[in-house]
Amino acid sequence: MSNEGRKIQEVDQYIANLPEEIQAITSSLREIILNTSSELIEEYKWSMPNYSYNGLVCYLQASKKHVNLGFQKGNELEDKDQENLLQGSGKTMRHIRMKKMEDINPEYFISLIHEAMELNRK
Repeated sequence: MSNEGRKIQEVDQYIANLPEEIQAITSSLREIILNTSSELIEEYKWSMPNYSYNGLVCYLQASKKHVNLGFQKGNELEDKDQENLLQGSGKTMRHIRMKKMEDINPEYFISLIHEAMELNRK
């Protein structure tokens, strides 16, 4: 199944303006998220890509040196995070930080995104 029809222009533009290596990481994460479920909807809010299903599920926040895959209800995912990749000390949000392509762990990220979607089903 192609994700092309599900991608929005604002996110294309967001990625196009990033440094080259960060573009590659962000694009890869975008594909992983969209491949996780056809029910996830790509949106552009708060100056970054957000993905929702019955509410917000996850987001991508890029800077010059890294990309965060963030979860709005990350605090509720901590018990599912066997690899202890989730960071952050906010009330609910947590993120996984990637500085290079090798930091991307597709299967693990997909499992966390599924868990995050599950939280929104309840």
